[in-house]
Amino acid sequence: MRFTKWIIAILASVFAISQASAQAPVKIRVAWTAPVSNWGSILLEKKDLAKHLGKSYTLEPVRYAGTPLMITALANGELEVANLAYSTIAIAIKNAGLEDLRVIADEFRDGVEGRYTNEYYVLKDGPIQKVADLKGKVVATNAAGSAVDVAMRAMLRKAGLEDKRDYTVLETPFPTMRAMLAEKKVDLIPAVLPFSLDPEMKKVARPLFSQRDAIGVTDMIVWTARKPFIDKNRAAMVDFMEDSIRIVRWYLDPANQKEAAEIAARVTKQPAERFGWLFTKADYYRNPDMVPDLKALQSNLNITKELGFVKDDIDVSKYSDLSVVEDALKRLKQ
Repeated sequence: MRFTKWIIAILASVFAISQASAQAPVKIRVAWTAPVSNWGSILLEKKDLAKHLGKSYTLEPVRYAGTPLMITALANGELEVANLAYSTIAIAIKNAGLEDLRVIADEFRDGVEGRYTNEYYVLKDGPIQKVADLKGKVVATNAAGSAVDVAMRAMLRKAGLEDKRDYTVLETPFPTMRAMLAEKKVDLIPAVLPFSLDPEMKKVARPLFSQRDAIGVTDMIVWTARKPFIDKNRAAMVDFMEDSIRIVRWYLDPANQKEAAEIAARVTKQPAERFGWLFTKADYYRNPDMVPDLKALQSNLNITKELGFVKDDIDVSKYSDLSVVEDALKRLKQ
């Protein structure tokens, strides 16, 4: 009888191990908005470097027009990793009630010394010479509460100007902004990469100030995930992060810039020569370890609150979990 029980126990253990090993890889849907600028759009272009892909996890990049839709998808369990702007983290946590949201990794930063910072353009031959001259004018934004929108409002506030009282805000997509400025439908536009490099832009516009002038260093875009998903699928998330860092480092290696530009050309259907700036010092700063700058992010969140987009203060340390990226980095150092 004891022998029979022993055999049964052994078989049960073997069955349990078989079942565990036969479990399907964890599906990880990662959001992106801007092709090439967001890692999610080009990770699979170098899937040969993803050692764990298809084993412990599968990767499904999903494009979203903006972060509000990402927040909804996170809330509904339709997205695992969202690349949120600093300005929408607070909105997701406080306004959408995602108290279990966690910052897990970095994507890119604006305003780091020696790297690109977003610029705000006015007409080259127009009357606007200083920020205060925008009183009574129309300024463009891609969306109220976006990262570039918050920085713009912060700069105008420094000059004593407030929305509705002193200026009008008009929402319009980035691709239309140059024409809107040239046709004098607006008096100020935010110019982000790659639109700010458009030769036609340089013909009609000049920078009035930069995002760095407005709010200093910005941890512009970070990766976020919900705590229950991280806790349940921690091993797969570390595998995913390890692969992501390996791929990111490949893109950031100057020796691979030409091939990276060719990938960008294929993804965007534009000539490769237009991407000579990509992943160089002419680009935004991208941390090769994908570790976010929580000090800068805290400052950015404080400004978002000061401008009235959220009512409550947010301690970013309580909404961050860097253990996944830290564990992935330990593996890469071995």
